[in-house]
Amino acid sequence: MLEALGLPFFQHALIAGVLIAVAIGLIGPLTMANRMTFMSGGIAHATYGGVGAALFFGFSVLAGAAAAALVASALISFIAYRHAHRADTAIGIVWAVGMALGVILTDLTPGYNVDLMSFLFGSILAVDTMDLWYMAGFDLVVIALVWYFYYDFMALSFDPVFARLQGVKTQLLHFLLLVLVAMAVVLAMRLVGLIMVIALLTMPSFSSERFVRSLGGMMLFSVALSILYIVLGLLFAFRFDLSSGASVILVAAFGTIALFLMKRVFAK
Repeated sequence: MLEALGLPFFQHALIAGVLIAVAIGLIGPLTMANRMTFMSGGIAHATYGGVGAALFFGFSVLAGAAAAALVASALISFIAYRHAHRADTAIGIVWAVGMALGVILTDLTPGYNVDLMSFLFGSILAVDTMDLWYMAGFDLVVIALVWYFYYDFMALSFDPVFARLQGVKTQLLHFLLLVLVAMAVVLAMRLVGLIMVIALLTMPSFSSERFVRSLGGMMLFSVALSILYIVLGLLFAFRFDLSSGASVILVAAFGTIALFLMKRVFAK
């Protein structure tokens, strides 16, 4: 299995995995603390509409996915704040329409010969050098925003009503967090796929919450777990010639179960 480390495409995949793990590890605990998992799922699935539009009209898939993700995050954020009692229904509609639009446009694309599975479930062959630069730049943006708004995010996560009374712009932070989720989804699409990325946002965060009490500690622990799961998942995918996204999520699931049982055993 170590011979994989000498292959350029696998080196790209590993570097991309570490880079995206940093962003996901920082964003994941915030989405979980703010109960945004379903919203994140809506954004991830709606993003496929942008992929289909990019294939149909012949422009960059990354640009199409990013545009769709941003539109979906804006819609979901608006609905969640203005019509909270119908937010789950609206998110489900955005989720379904985005996926359906992507499938229809893909079907209508003349001479379509792109592997659909690589967008939905990831492919270690899909990561190129430009993706690495995008991911590195996104990491810097996420680190800067989390550092600058750390205490505001903490207030939003644990008591949004009190945070609003203290002058924290909770609606802006809510939208900003969804935008970060949207961009993380788009950049992780190459590696783990649109279907699988939500599991990667949630499972390391779930485990970190059980072992660490502070928000900052949860983020660091989540980053470490995300890196571990992605690296092991990619090695597993290469060894058995499997989808990278499914392999990463399977490894993450086993890790999450193992940590859950470990916590239960040592808590007694």
